[in-house]
Amino acid sequence: MGGRDGNNHKVTKKRWTWGVIGILTILAIVMAYHTSWKSIPGGTSYAGDFRNVKDIEFYNDLTYENEGGEVIHELQIFDEMYHTISEAEDFIVIDMFLFNGYSDEKDKFPEIAEELTDRLIKQKEKHKDLKVVFITDEINTIYGSYESREIDRLKDNGVDVVLTNLNRLRDSNPIYSSIWRVMFSWMGTGGNGWITNPFAKEAPDVTLRSYLKLLNIKANHRKVLITENAAMVSTANPHDESGFHENVAFKMTGPIIKDMLEAEKAVVEFSGEADFPEFEDRDFGKEKGGLKVQYITEQKIKKAVIEELKNTTEGDNVWLGMYYLADRNIIDQLDQAADRGAIVNIILDPNKQSFGHEKSGLPNLPVAGEMNKLGNNNLNLRWYDVNMEQFHTKLLYINREREDVIVGGSSNYTRRNLADLNLEADVRIKGDPDEEIFTEVEEFFTRIWENENGHYTTNYEEHQDELTAFRYLTYHVQKLSWFTTY
Repeated sequence: MGGRDGNNHKVTKKRWTWGVIGILTILAIVMAYHTSWKSIPGGTSYAGDFRNVKDIEFYNDLTYENEGGEVIHELQIFDEMYHTISEAEDFIVIDMFLFNGYSDEKDKFPEIAEELTDRLIKQKEKHKDLKVVFITDEINTIYGSYESREIDRLKDNGVDVVLTNLNRLRDSNPIYSSIWRVMFSWMGTGGNGWITNPFAKEAPDVTLRSYLKLLNIKANHRKVLITENAAMVSTANPHDESGFHENVAFKMTGPIIKDMLEAEKAVVEFSGEADFPEFEDRDFGKEKGGLKVQYITEQKIKKAVIEELKNTTEGDNVWLGMYYLADRNIIDQLDQAADRGAIVNIILDPNKQSFGHEKSGLPNLPVAGEMNKLGNNNLNLRWYDVNMEQFHTKLLYINREREDVIVGGSSNYTRRNLADLNLEADVRIKGDPDEEIFTEVEEFFTRIWENENGHYTTNYEEHQDELTAFRYLTYHVQKLSWFTTY
């Protein structure tokens, strides 16, 4: 009997071992496929041609204290977006990440989500044949857990709303996402929610299954507005609690509109259906002017940034304003630019808070600490002195003797934003240093760096003591595992 029981135990143990090996093998295959092997959707990771344009307009939002200690909100971006919408008669295509008006904060925020909804509906009522396509991220319904009030209003008034099919994108948190795909993805996300909404307590409760999908941390993170007359690329979301963030935007006209429509049509084609405007044979005007502008998305953004940083030499000035900085290749290029004699000035968000919730300071605290330890006199760091808002800017400006360069838009400098995982949208602008757009961007950076007529930024030392050993260890574990929220 003892021998038989021993044999049965060995057989059971063997079955368990092979069962575990089988499960791990399945998860490994799923992980490899959805992280590396799976093709990205056609039309993404897009790089258009350089288009000659005469003028590009620059807009920014800033929150700061004036010399009397009063908090000032200078808000330009959505006013210009509303104006651009008011001039559209043929079509409006919008792609926006966060789009809702929920908030738990006591402070009163600009009602951007409702205002944008009203403006689109009003314009469609004014022009009956106006086509309006609104592309957004599933996070605004917490991945199908409930109906969004803004989205429902748009649909009820004839706007084609497209929720981006995030399952078609590669996985940025491969360990978790492989488990989710095998064990939970088939369960769906709808039903009666019972968990507090992450946006606000007043928002509808959500299901556990929608939270599990949220932990994949993937997104259509773009922020663009396109009409037959003009196009805007921005860092700003139509999200009320984001209303006082520091953001930037660029407005352009001409054939680049066609490039942006081509990239947005690709998102619609792999995500759903919409009456997308015909644009292939449309004349958006001739290319003219001394500025060159290129529309770039996803990994093409990283390629452009590295290309421009590699071309820096002694005497160049590099300005970077960034919400998240973690991409190792770009960090190395910033250091190398400083080694070659370029002056590199970096303004970062301290990553201390997000919509009323305290954050760990990752990744910017450890990244800034590493860069500061390099001891490079040409590399300078400052923090934006945020309070209730975020320094949400993503902007690179390189001032050279003969040709200046700007790269700006939705993309943070992280793996998730630059490795064909999230959907992102930026523009690269090149031209003579005397062009007005470069003067305006340089004045923007100089103003906040030197605290001209107000308080914007603070010294690197202001937050260096907050980089604890635990936070530094967490940063490296996240970097190795790819399990991050940035």
